[in-house]
Amino acid sequence: STESGAVCKGAPGRVVPVIDRRRCEAKAACVAVCPYGVFEIRSLAPADRAALPVLGRLKAWAHGNRQAYVVRPADCRSCGLCIQACPEDAIRLVVAPSG
Repeated sequence: STESGAVCKGAPGRVVPVIDRRRCEAKAACVAVCPYGVFEIRSLAPADRAALPVLGRLKAWAHGNRQAYVVRPADCRSCGLCIQACPEDAIRLVVAPSG
């Protein structure tokens, strides 16, 4: 949307969103709010699921073993709309690795 695009004035690729797998419940608020299509809800990767503690695996199962994934990290403009929208506080922005 034009309105949220105006808020996202950061240069793309300076920061990347990171999803906390222990918190994400695949509610897709990040997908809905991001004007640059950085997020996607998809099936939890086996390695990500295996890395979760037992309660985390149960929580993931309860939510269909689906979570948000950052599919276009280089398009992030560091506006933070996703952080504000996430009801589980499962997203943080970190400085993108250089190189």
